[in-house]
Formats: sequence, structure tokens, C-alpha cells
Amino acid sequence: MVKKWWSQLVVAVLLVALVTACSSGSGGSKNAGNTQGEAAQSSAGGSTDTLEAWGKTIKEKYSGQEIKLAFASHPSTESFQKMTGDFERLTGIKVKWEVMEETYLKNKQLLDFTGKTGSYDVLMVDGFWMSEYGAKKVVEPLDAFIGNKDLTPAWFDYEDIVPAYRNGISKYNDKIYGIPTAGETRFVAYRKDLFEKYAKQPPTTMAEFLELAKFFNGKESGLYGVSMRAQRGIHAASGLMTVMYNFGGGFMDQKTGAVTMTDPKTVEAMQFYVDLLKNAPKDVASYTHEEALSAFTSGKAAMWLDATALATRILDPSSSQVYDKVGFVPTPEGPAGKASALAGWNMSLSALSKNKEAAWAFIVYMNSKSNAKTYVQGGGVPVRTSIYKDEELVAADPSYPVQLEALNDANVLVEKGISWIPPHEKLGQILDRVGYYVSAAMTGEMTVQEAAQKSQTELEDIVGK
Repeated sequence: MVKKWWSQLVVAVLLVALVTACSSGSGGSKNAGNTQGEAAQSSAGGSTDTLEAWGKTIKEKYSGQEIKLAFASHPSTESFQKMTGDFERLTGIKVKWEVMEETYLKNKQLLDFTGKTGSYDVLMVDGFWMSEYGAKKVVEPLDAFIGNKDLTPAWFDYEDIVPAYRNGISKYNDKIYGIPTAGETRFVAYRKDLFEKYAKQPPTTMAEFLELAKFFNGKESGLYGVSMRAQRGIHAASGLMTVMYNFGGGFMDQKTGAVTMTDPKTVEAMQFYVDLLKNAPKDVASYTHEEALSAFTSGKAAMWLDATALATRILDPSSSQVYDKVGFVPTPEGPAGKASALAGWNMSLSALSKNKEAAWAFIVYMNSKSNAKTYVQGGGVPVRTSIYKDEELVAADPSYPVQLEALNDANVLVEKGISWIPPHEKLGQILDRVGYYVSAAMTGEMTVQEAAQKSQTELEDIVGK
């Protein structure tokens, strides 16, 4: 990222707002610096066909070892902590947690690495940090661990993890550096009662989305067509990104780094976003994801487009006036096809860990298919296909099947080689300036074309292109 840790902190804060997220250790332990062959040799013997049999084998090898974790304050962390006692009893491995606000986490992890301290064994890593962590060899490649049937038994089931997460947030240069633990995309919530009343179908295309927003805007007293985040700065940029890739647009060419704000597809997406928000509440220019959610859950908007992680609040009778009147559909398809947001967290092995196999045992246990339902029921965020299809969990959260469909759309973008959040060391500045001009166009201070041109000029200065 940028040279100063303060800049890293600023970017981390900005990423939080966007989506409401191979050197070996040396000395001291027989587990340091395992190659695939060494890992296979050290793990030979003992049945691992069941969780209990695996636990017995792990206990015989690593009982008494202590692993240290650097994690962010997050619902997934809280759920993993609830499961820790059972892991310790099963394996004999002791777990020491260090949990901090996510805005400090990256700086703490990088300082530990650059100082060669090696304080941690397991790191919680944002998907948007993975390229940097992989390039700097902060984290260990996991392909050898995943491919070893003794270290990673069949009941772990790596392939059950949603493809968008496996492909989009945990790899660098085609190597696996993390196991996805939590994530989100974006989708549409709509008022089923209103759609049924007026014989309307939920949107499947961007054109239909805009048409429906216009139709419902003012249709009833106090009703608006749509609610979205649009506050000047990063939230407006994030709102634009929600629809931008579906038009084929982008802030920059992610292969060449050239700024593309005046590309006709980007301009078209910006115009769509501005036109769409003409059908939102009058104070939408002040909305973060919180205000956008509140407008929808209080019954003021017929539709809402934002993070899947917020679905539980929409469906919660204690916080939503429309909890029993809501349906969900994926982000509508645009002229350039399907696309959807993608963000998430991983568990990774620190490259400086002296207890890699014991640390990997923790990762396997916590993120296995066998324990996935326990994790989600404890407040964790789903990342597995089987969980999104679990009948009991779907009954509790009927948005699950649509979330999975939206994640499949997110994988379309991944397969095109496009990161939903542009990977750039000056990302914070880029998002701030784009969001400033998008907001200016939304409030009528300038035309969309003028906003695009001014964004182009400023971004060229920022990125030096």
C-alpha cells in the first residue's frame, strides 16, 4: 500500500464503509517451514475420516502447543470464539485470541511481519489485502495444506465454499492464501405487498429497476421508489459501484491502470445512478448504508439495493416495519451482463508462525463443512454453498437462496479478472473524488458529463496516468 502506516489506516477505514470487508517461520518448532512433502510425512498415520478421529490424531501430535490469533471485532470472530473451547478439548491445542477494531488490524499484522516478531500464527485477512500480503509473503500458501488428506480431511470440503469467495478474496497469483470465513455481496429487497397490489414483478434488468423506481415514487403518500447509499464522498462512489460494472464501466482499467471515468459505459452508469436516485427520499444525498436501510425498513421505499449482510435487519420484527412484506432478487442485469459486489474475510497462516500445523488444525476445524452450521447459528456469516441451501437456515432467513444467486453473479466479475473494489494504493483518494463529483451531479451542481470529466482529470492526477 502507501508508505506510511497512517495511509494504510485511512484506506482500511474507507474499505469498511464500502461493504458493510511465502517465507517460512524459523527456529523453535518442528512445524516451522513445512513443505508439502514434509507436511505429508509429519502427518502420516492415524485415521482422520471423522472429526473425532482427526481430533485424536491432532491431540497426539500437538497437544499443549499454543497458537496466537490476530482478528478483527466481527460477528464471525465472536462465533469462532464460542467454538474455541470445543476445539481446545478435542485437540489439546491452546488458543490465545487478540481481537481489535478492524481499522487497526492490518497495521498490527504488518508491523509484526516487518519486525520479524512472529507473534501470531493465524491472521484474519481482508480479501482486499490479499494481493499485498501474498506479494510481501506475509502469509503462507495453503495449497499444500489443502491438498494433504491427513491435514485436511474430506469432511472439511474446500469445494463447498462459494466459488466467488474461493476465487475472489483468497488468492494471489493463482495460489491460495486464505480460507474464506465471512463475506457479502449486494442485492435488491422489495416490498412484496406493493408489487402484488400493483401487479408488478421484481426487476431483472437495470432498465426495469429504473422503471419500477419511477412507478412507485409518489404512488402512495410518503412512498419513494428506491433507497440507496449516496452520501457525498465514499458512499456515493460505493453506490455507483453497485451498478457500474453491470454497465461495463469502471473507475480505471485494472490491467493498465488508465483512468476510465469518461468512458461512455462509465458515464452511462453514472447517469443511471443519478436518474435512479431522483426517485429516492429527498435527503438521499446524506445517506450512508444505515440511513438507506432505515428508509426501507420504516416503509418509505418500495425497493432497496445494498449489502446482503443487512438482510437480517430487514427481516427482524424488532427493527423492521416491513419484515413480513419483503422479497429479494439479485442485483439486476445491465447492458454488460451480470455483476455484483464482493467483499470478505479470510483465515490465513502467518508466514512467521512456528506452529503452522497446529494453526492449520484450528483453521480446518473452525471452517469445516462439519462445523459450518454451528458457526452460522452462533452468529457467523455464511460462506458455504451447503449452508445457503440448508432447509432449516433458509426457513429462518429466506434471503439465503437469493444471496447465493447474487454471489454467483459476483463470481462472473471475478472470472473476468475484475476486482469489485479497484486495487490501488491511493484507493481512498480515488473513491473520495469520484463520490464528490457523483454527488455534485446528483444535486444538480453539474451535469453527469461534467462530473465524469472532472473525475477523469482529478483521478489522472492522483494515479499519475
